[in-house]
Amino acid sequence: MELLRNKATYTIVPLQVKEIKQKMLNWSKQFSIFLFLDSNSYQLAHGSYECLLAAGASEIINDGIDVLSAIQQQHNQQRDWVFGHMCYDYKNRLERGLHSARSKKTYFPGAHFFVPLTVCYINSDCTVLTIESVDSPDAIYSAIMQQEVSPRVLPKLEFERVIDHAAYIETIGKLRGHIAEGDCYEINFCNEGFCEVDELDTLSVFNTLNEVSPAPFAAYYRYDDKYMMCASPERYLKKTGDKLLSQPIKGTARRDKDLQKDDLIKERLRNDVKERAENVMIVDLVRNDLSRCCETGSIAVDELFGIYTFPQVHQMISTVSGKLKADVPFTDAMRYSFPMGSMTGAPKYKVMQLIEQYEQSRRELFSGTVGYISPEGDFDFNVIIRSLFYNETTKYLGYQTGGAITYDSDAEKEWEEMRLKAWALERVFEQDKPAFIS
Repeated sequence: MELLRNKATYTIVPLQVKEIKQKMLNWSKQFSIFLFLDSNSYQLAHGSYECLLAAGASEIINDGIDVLSAIQQQHNQQRDWVFGHMCYDYKNRLERGLHSARSKKTYFPGAHFFVPLTVCYINSDCTVLTIESVDSPDAIYSAIMQQEVSPRVLPKLEFERVIDHAAYIETIGKLRGHIAEGDCYEINFCNEGFCEVDELDTLSVFNTLNEVSPAPFAAYYRYDDKYMMCASPERYLKKTGDKLLSQPIKGTARRDKDLQKDDLIKERLRNDVKERAENVMIVDLVRNDLSRCCETGSIAVDELFGIYTFPQVHQMISTVSGKLKADVPFTDAMRYSFPMGSMTGAPKYKVMQLIEQYEQSRRELFSGTVGYISPEGDFDFNVIIRSLFYNETTKYLGYQTGGAITYDSDAEKEWEEMRLKAWALERVFEQDKPAFIS
């Protein structure tokens, strides 16, 4: 049944945006399902919104069926907003012979999408707040603006790691052996950090993470008793009209508080032969994935080896685009490119088997994706990295971090990169939160 929403717009000023976002988040806590997407005022060339909030659900498209086909069918009939996620483990439904045998920790379903009761979004210029809802937009706007911003409450926590230093170094050696034998060229290898927390104010966690590590694809997500607090810098896939855009990240370097040293680090990343080799391998993989649903000859590399700076790290990001074939469902763009190559390696099928063999934790929502589909059939989805996951029933709080392994990888440096990314998450629970690693 088609959902009828009322729509209204409200003029705001950019200086109000940070406070309005907090009020929107406080208002959303009443719902058992919501998704907040935040670009954190990054002026990206392909951005569409400053933020979006989807709250409540009128229709659920859940795991256990061909979710992508169901989304396409639903959209063909209703032309409505759809928000949701796909776990990394959804790969098992897209490729025969793959499985995920390790135990679940967060219990997010393999894929879950919902048609929201209310959608709120701020435009990229931060001048207009739009509310679309089955209820009165004026009443919702009033309720949002009356919200009080609560003080943050965060425990001081210490995380354990599933794979210790010695085992991590040993595994890197084994993965390099697979590369030497020709099994693969590059493999993304990750490690889990975790602890048990009786009570956790997940909104305080997200707000702190989003403050110390602001990112253009940040997200705060609740699905019943499961929460994700995400500070992702990476776009998985965006569709605008018939144009598809993917922006894989491969190449990471730590920041330095000394600006001259920081500039040198940035330049070394730009010219690093290993990092460029990793990046170009994933670019080729993305080009191949998109070619399965795009018009012949339309695939282009719009930017190769772009260097972008974030609070803790510099990243090497490339941009690949293509024109979606007119006679294929738009969900085929996800069907043929998920999971994203930057979180697997190449060749994709073989490295997904090796990931299952060598990683000691089930990835679940980590290295999956979360995002939205608009009524026009456009969409934007992130790569779920730099994220914390919490299940308030099992009391599990965890994250996963890692990096791309090639034959030229130095095991100790790979450990340091994995820990650099982990530190950006663990520091949320430290009383003193410096801007850089000392």
